[in-house]
Amino acid sequence: MAKRILIVDDEVHILELIRFNLEKEYQVRTAGSGEEALEILSKEPMDLMILDLMLPGIDGIQVCNKVRNQQGLMQLPIIMLTAKNEDSDRILGLEVGADDYLAKPFNVRELQARVKAVLRRSSYDQPEVKSHYKVRDLNLDIDSREVRKKGEVLPLTAKEFDLLKLLMEHHGKVLSRNFLLDKIWGYEYFGESRTVDVHIRHLRVKIGEDEENPYILTKRGIGYKMLGEEGREE
Repeated sequence: MAKRILIVDDEVHILELIRFNLEKEYQVRTAGSGEEALEILSKEPMDLMILDLMLPGIDGIQVCNKVRNQQGLMQLPIIMLTAKNEDSDRILGLEVGADDYLAKPFNVRELQARVKAVLRRSSYDQPEVKSHYKVRDLNLDIDSREVRKKGEVLPLTAKEFDLLKLLMEHHGKVLSRNFLLDKIWGYEYFGESRTVDVHIRHLRVKIGEDEENPYILTKRGIGYKMLGEEGREE
């Protein structure tokens, strides 16, 4: 069955441009506002949302934030579009949980490539081998895509879950930012290593990391490493 994509933009010509270039391969729904998008998401399952940042009423940041905090939607992959090309806007989109970012005007072929990459790397398309990982008091379950700490489920986004899974899979090994970008985001991310740093920062907050007893060690200028017992390097 074709993947279902929701396109959210208040510019009709943008909606039609994206729809025309995606509907041959995917099932496409469109919304002209954040309110309409949330209404659709409450009734219909989607595999990906392409979301404009600058929307009237509820803007893209608010929509993304609501999705990331709603059970059943928090792992929905999101590509954020914006007419702005400022670093602050790109980082803001990533801060609230967008999986990717594309500035207008964009190349249609690049958008198509990113849609394929995000869907391929999303939680719905991940082929898994091992069913469970445990590092100290963190328990990650592949089948349910849940991470528990002392019995409590942590509210991780899809990318945060995949990032933690990759770190736990390679427990004790330093993973470079480029490696993490390639494995989690699935394409050359134009050197945006801050994408990884933003997600690691959010992940640390959600897993309740203690600076004196960290789960994730930063290797300056290289990347990150999942530590073992009591925050010690093994």
